[in-house]
Amino acid sequence: MSNGHAIRGTRIGAIPGLHSERGEPVARQSVKYWCANGHETVLPFALYVEVPQEWDCTCCGWPAGPDQDNPPERRTVKPYKTHLNYVRERRSEEEAEDLLAEALAARAAARGGRSLF
Repeated sequence: MSNGHAIRGTRIGAIPGLHSERGEPVARQSVKYWCANGHETVLPFALYVEVPQEWDCTCCGWPAGPDQDNPPERRTVKPYKTHLNYVRERRSEEEAEDLLAEALAARAAARGGRSLF
């Protein structure tokens, strides 16, 4: 038997039985978005907010729009570039060899003329 301390008939996220405790819930609208892969995403928005024209698909991450027959096109994905790729775009191989030679010469001079090799 319950001793009267248990909370019965409720769950996490449940709307309270009396609206006077927390106020009236906000009126909502459900908006459907479709991506180029055909995935459907349904999102609740308050009635008074401006609904966005694009939303990221929750399945694949591509952009989704409210028109099922004409979804937004996929955006091109730029490949990940490492720091070395960016350096190679700025410098030629000859410039890199010259910079390496200068750095090795400066390092050798700092050691008192001893060679590193």
